Amino acid sequence: MGVFKKIVTLLNRLKQVFYYYDDEDFSTFEKEYIDNIKKANPYGLFVLIFGGISFAFGPQHVIFPLVTLTVAILTIGTFDQDKEDNPWTFILGSLLSLIGLYMYIVGAVHTLKL
Repeated sequence: MGVFKKIVTLLNRLKQVFYYYDDEDFSTFEKEYIDNIKKANPYGLFVLIFGGISFAFGPQHVIFPLVTLTVAILTIGTFDQDKEDNPWTFILGSLLSLIGLYMYIVGAVHTLKL
């Protein structure tokens, strides 16, 4: 469990790279206002996007759902309810990748009829 906490701490420090903005020309009121706006978790957005890719291509390539689920499990601990919007990006991305993994296991594929 100590290793997981160390990974989460490292990932939380790395999030500051995504949240950085140049505030040189802003007043103190504007800086405080921007800092109080809830942001989206960048790892949650990654999980959501790759969850969609896992749903689309997971039935043919199992690596996409497996990587997405691994990233979701490792980064769900970085969600901060006070500073970030909501955990739905993690939940939806994980569900889409689980569907892609299930489709791979049962041998189902997407059929597109035009």
